[in-house]
Amino acid sequence: MQSPLPWQADALTRDLELTTLINAMAQDDGFVFEVAKKVILAGFEKDLATIRYRQDILQDCLNQPAIIREFYSLAVEAVEHAKRQYVSSLYRYPDWALRQSIEHMETFLGMFKRLRKLADSHAASFVSEGWTEFFTRLRLELNDEYFVNVEFHLKQLKFRNGVLLSAELGRGNKGSRYRLHRSPDQNGETWLMRLCAWLDSLFDPITPFFEQWTQLFERQPPACSFSVHPRDEGGARALGELRNQGISLAANALAQSTDHVRSFFSSLLTELVFYIGCMNLNDQLAGKGVPICFPSPVASDGYRLSFRGLYDVCLALNMTQRVVGNEVHADRKDLVIITGANQGGKSTLLRSIGLAQLMMQCGMFVPSDSYCSSICDALFTHFKREEDTALKSGKLDEELGRMSDIVDHITPYSMILLNESFAATNEREGSEIARQIISALVSERIKVICVTHLYELARGFYDGNKENFLFLRAGRQADGSRTFKLIEGEPLQTSFGKDLYNSVFAGGDLAA
Repeated sequence: MQSPLPWQADALTRDLELTTLINAMAQDDGFVFEVAKKVILAGFEKDLATIRYRQDILQDCLNQPAIIREFYSLAVEAVEHAKRQYVSSLYRYPDWALRQSIEHMETFLGMFKRLRKLADSHAASFVSEGWTEFFTRLRLELNDEYFVNVEFHLKQLKFRNGVLLSAELGRGNKGSRYRLHRSPDQNGETWLMRLCAWLDSLFDPITPFFEQWTQLFERQPPACSFSVHPRDEGGARALGELRNQGISLAANALAQSTDHVRSFFSSLLTELVFYIGCMNLNDQLAGKGVPICFPSPVASDGYRLSFRGLYDVCLALNMTQRVVGNEVHADRKDLVIITGANQGGKSTLLRSIGLAQLMMQCGMFVPSDSYCSSICDALFTHFKREEDTALKSGKLDEELGRMSDIVDHITPYSMILLNESFAATNEREGSEIARQIISALVSERIKVICVTHLYELARGFYDGNKENFLFLRAGRQADGSRTFKLIEGEPLQTSFGKDLYNSVFAGGDLAA
């Protein structure tokens, strides 16, 4: 949670409409929103084993949603209790801090028992490495012996029979080197326990009977004592200060232990929150009848990008009817250029790929029937923007400035999504600028997926007849209606803007 967001986080959020996705995961829960945003943007993983490890954990969560929500509710309860009853280990009065820490630890202990009970009841239902390791740790560390020991020490730290301290005289006859000792009755050996031990010794021929008999009734060493008058406020205050001196180390130690347990529940909550968000998203997508799948990530040098039924998850969340998915096979392709009819689904496909790549590399499912892609080092977007109302620069200057910033940060094996970049100038100039930039990016092993209306740009690359280039075109039926399916095909010189004109102004009804 303390990790900074990547440099391109704002652009990704804006261009891919990530807020819609994260809101669907959060369901109006601000904490889920913040965690999901952090994981999706800052948890962009480049290690295959880690991605698969996260996928397996999420698959278990989707298979056992009710159990996960039980764990989540318990973690929320613990964290909320900690917020209400926070105790600082450096609190001024050790006696007060000790009492409060004991109360909190007793509450946490009850929650630990509930956590262990949940783990014991449901561990067999989980198969992922992450959950299996978690349950194993709980069984080993929160065993019965642990609970007995903690309860025993908490009971002793209440000092119901007073506090036994030792001290030395320091400079000026002031007390120094205060030390807390276990009281004679705090060694865990009661009179009844000594009696049982004596009876047990009767069957031990090695231990003389008389020795055990004398130990049973052995008198405690004599002690000197004095009493403070009930109205002696000064004496009571002095004894209180002595008590605080003696128990300060114990109070600090217990407060730190309480902080440690609080941190455990806080970490557990943060880990679970992201998976709760994924479960929320899955429920909404299932309600809309759209598919999801766990993608197949491959190494960055595998140059893979193939999918079937891929759709824009944010569009699906905002629409009542089912969205159209696309199938593309772009393995071993460094450049994908998408052209064709206006409003034919080109930008939607571009966002779909960007969202799927983000979701895959943070360990989530993706919105498609199948999805296989190489891991990219980073993801960048360069989408067209609205005119600068402050008139600080022209649109072309603004686009070039953003591209210059991207070039300063991009690395080999990254992916960049270009959406109508450099269309702010004329066809010839925009095509030449884009051609030089795209060629330079591709030469550095950067995967480029480009939506463009610049015919000269698309045609120039197409005529180059490179095997590592793929050309897609938005589908259009004979009557001008859109299929929203992308097909392989050479670039066309028209974007069929007349279709849109006819659909809006057909019959001369300008109000339409």
